[in-house]
Amino acid sequence: MRIAVTIFLTDETITPVRLARELEERGFAGLYLPEHTHVPVERTTPYPPGGELPREYGRTLDPFVALGQAAAVTERLGLGTGITLVAQHDPIALAKQIATLDHLSGGRLTLGVGFGWNVEEAADHGVQWRTRRELTRDRMRLMQALWADEPTAYEGEFGGVRASHAHPKPAQKPRGPVTGPRTLVGGAAGPKLFAHIAEYADGWLPIGGHGLAESLPVLRSTWTAKGRPPSALQIIPYAVQPTPGKLAHYADLGIEETVIQLPSTTEREVLKTLDKYTAR
Repeated sequence: MRIAVTIFLTDETITPVRLARELEERGFAGLYLPEHTHVPVERTTPYPPGGELPREYGRTLDPFVALGQAAAVTERLGLGTGITLVAQHDPIALAKQIATLDHLSGGRLTLGVGFGWNVEEAADHGVQWRTRRELTRDRMRLMQALWADEPTAYEGEFGGVRASHAHPKPAQKPRGPVTGPRTLVGGAAGPKLFAHIAEYADGWLPIGGHGLAESLPVLRSTWTAKGRPPSALQIIPYAVQPTPGKLAHYADLGIEETVIQLPSTTEREVLKTLDKYTAR
């Protein structure tokens, strides 16, 4: 099984360059980075796991800038977002960022897509909370039109784009209805999420990786009903606290890649954690 990592990189942690070099040298499969543009101080949205919001949420580096640095100092390391809050971006500008990073890295990008949990953060971007999933779907379709080989127009419920010359193109080639880099959608299991995955993505990024044995048959049914080949569906458990038993369970389910959580801390402590995982 391929093992990648995720971490909240901040202005107080190990740097993207140092971490990326260490990961590639130790044989890890990839580096996934989360996104929060800001965290409003007057926040009524509870932190999903409960308790106080960890300090790193308000200090997170921009994932595309950090992954660009990681790409520049590595040759094989996968690069991923976990996740990009697509609804909080201008989709034309975001499409350019994503395509540029995938092009310059030689097709190493995985685009993790999510809907967010912080109502106040989203509201500052003009996002209506109740329609954020539909807005994300719309913006994904718009970006995929810009990534198409030929100029392709798109008109959706929330916006559109004229048929345009838009380069560079992502290095990764189209897969069925999906253009652009490998795209995985995060979120809790449910019919709406699974329908979105089958429509515009390559698979699921289930945070924590809980309950997969019950959820995977449902997702696979939705996927094949959309005419997608069963072998193309990718499931990558994300932000996992690994144990040998948990990884063996994932392998039994046919999962080929897992993203484990690193602590958001200093270079010394992060490298100690990598040493521990490498020793296993």
